[in-house]
Amino acid sequence: MKAIVAGALAALLTAGVATAQDGTVAPAEGAVTLVQAGRLLDRPGRAPRGESTVVIRDGKVEAVRDGFVGAEAFPGAAVIDLRDRFVLPGLIDSHVHLTSDRAGQAGLLADFTDSLPARAYEAAGNARETLMAGFTTVRNLGDGDGVTLALRDATARHEIAGPRIIDAATSISTTSGHMDPRLGLSDDVRHDIGSPENVCNGVESCREAVRIQIGRGADVIKIATTAGVNSRIGAGLGAQMFEDEARALIETAHLYGKKVAVHAHGAEGIDMALRLGADSIEHGTILSEDTIPLFLRSGAYYVSTLSTVNGYRARLAADPNAYPPAVLPKILWRISITGRSLEAAVPAGVRIAFGTDAGVSLHGRNADEFELMVEHGMTPMGAIEAATVNAADLLGLATEVGSLEPGKRADLIAVEGDPLQDVRVLKSVGFVMRDGRVYRNNPQSE
Repeated sequence: MKAIVAGALAALLTAGVATAQDGTVAPAEGAVTLVQAGRLLDRPGRAPRGESTVVIRDGKVEAVRDGFVGAEAFPGAAVIDLRDRFVLPGLIDSHVHLTSDRAGQAGLLADFTDSLPARAYEAAGNARETLMAGFTTVRNLGDGDGVTLALRDATARHEIAGPRIIDAATSISTTSGHMDPRLGLSDDVRHDIGSPENVCNGVESCREAVRIQIGRGADVIKIATTAGVNSRIGAGLGAQMFEDEARALIETAHLYGKKVAVHAHGAEGIDMALRLGADSIEHGTILSEDTIPLFLRSGAYYVSTLSTVNGYRARLAADPNAYPPAVLPKILWRISITGRSLEAAVPAGVRIAFGTDAGVSLHGRNADEFELMVEHGMTPMGAIEAATVNAADLLGLATEVGSLEPGKRADLIAVEGDPLQDVRVLKSVGFVMRDGRVYRNNPQSE
């Protein structure tokens, strides 16, 4: 798996370093690293700079200077030569599921055959793939067993190579809603599972469900106001939650200072969530005439997750029976309609944050989303903003990541070519740094 090129490590070794548990070589406390960039998009949304140098100390950006600053200005500094590449902030994926790449019948089977340790190792591998693809921060929107809560803490301590993780613990829905793990199971198995703690019915039950996830350590709360494409139930994609239940979920999360991400496909569930103060709408496949005004009034972000269709197409090409009869028609519908909501939202000024639903699509292929975003109405700069400054704001990390400014974390990537002219170059990231640590430096990006 993508090894760190020895040359980058050698540069750091000249400055005094410590070997971290995740295998990187971290600059010693107070040591300076100079990243020389041929072009630098330090603040997405503004014009890129020409020849520049990012001065990094203790894992943070200390300064951004014009021209190529060498070690003569900072004796003993490590110099990383990216003078032939385009440098920009580390990317952010606002919607991933790190525990698996499997779905459909294969995903259901894995729920019963995979051990918890196996799932943990798989999540760690997916996290590494995501980081090596240039995504230095992600928002993980739900798993069923706490694996990603532990992974979040391990990557934060640099014990495991992976992105910074904002985690939702287990997502919440009503009985037979999208997050009910008993869907598609026999009555005997359903009975053995009992009542999952992430399933709620009525106001008090929904308040308790939020409090349980917060108690487990959730950074953000994920709820489903509508059915899901992958829900193993033939109940359409409309609302599956009453307004008092949705209000209880959102108000309780906000009471504890947690943002709320809302899975919603049908317009009724989207509009209800926006009226009640949701912080983001995930998927948002069908919009009503009221939806865009509600987005603009509330300031909520739209996370369109277009690249789910790539995952669906790949699985169906490999196995036409990959999905059960209750799911397949919804998948074909989703493929046919994907992108229309984004095409309406962008010119209206709705705030867009980048998110892929990786796990439905493939981990490590997160940047495929950029091409689809541009195809459906965004400029390359707008798509990059969605994956940097906008996503940082949505995740509550605007003071830490999303741009390369003094005081922010030294998360940056480099590519060959100009992503503002061809956003597809972001599919081939050759250099990855997170918190001032080099994870990848490949002059010929793979």
